[in-house]
Amino acid sequence: MKAALIQLCSSDDPAANLAVTAPLVNRAADAGAQLILTPEVTNCVSASRARQQEVLTREEDDITLAALREVAAARAVWLLIGSLSIKTGDADGRFANRSLLIGPDGDTKARYDKIHMFDVTISDTESYRESAGYRPGLQAVLADTSWGGIGMTICYDIRFPHLYRHLAQNGAGILTVPSAFSTVTGAAHWHTLLRARAIETGAYVLAPAQTGAHAASAGKPRQTFGHSLAVSPWGEVLADGGTEPGVIYVDLDMNEVAQARQRIPALMHDPKFGGP
Repeated sequence: MKAALIQLCSSDDPAANLAVTAPLVNRAADAGAQLILTPEVTNCVSASRARQQEVLTREEDDITLAALREVAAARAVWLLIGSLSIKTGDADGRFANRSLLIGPDGDTKARYDKIHMFDVTISDTESYRESAGYRPGLQAVLADTSWGGIGMTICYDIRFPHLYRHLAQNGAGILTVPSAFSTVTGAAHWHTLLRARAIETGAYVLAPAQTGAHAASAGKPRQTFGHSLAVSPWGEVLADGGTEPGVIYVDLDMNEVAQARQRIPALMHDPKFGGP
């Protein structure tokens, strides 16, 4: 099965972002990709809550979702929209950071709201409080496809290995990690974390990423790391998107998942233990 990871440099204008994203999805389909993945916050990269309130919508009204569902149906491909920033109607006004898996019939097959919020202080000049604008999800999501289970995660989730172990033990052979990683933490940890999750679970890890300097009409502009990554169940980097927007391709052989787990059946070696 051929997969395609789309690397974007999205702005805070959903319509402008869609005009870039949809042609790249079509390009990937033209190249024979059967599973196509976009990064986190495909529709809008913004640090301004006021700008988000202005341009974001509920899921049923999101222009990116509607258009990409049409593309998936027209090209008969599976499409993981890495995530969309979505209004929820919650009383506190917070959004959802939601990943959606679209089937080749254009229907939404699975939804996952990001569980772990990126609330960190990286340096004196760089800090994030994702929970101030987004409400965390509460449910792990495993989607069924013709290739087997896809475990859906987003970005900061990658630092919590128990989530990936849970998904793999319940049938995930592919783990998706659409991201908008910071340049500082990306340079230090991105490749290592993704390879570790693949090695620990014996699963393919597919991580389409945002990259570069993101144009912003309001608020502080963001910079992201790029390097969309595909990792084998044995922990080998199969493809790296570098730092430019575009598409990278990888061939997946699900037999390699079974082989990796047979060689090192760590998913079956969970003894009970005591202690602190």
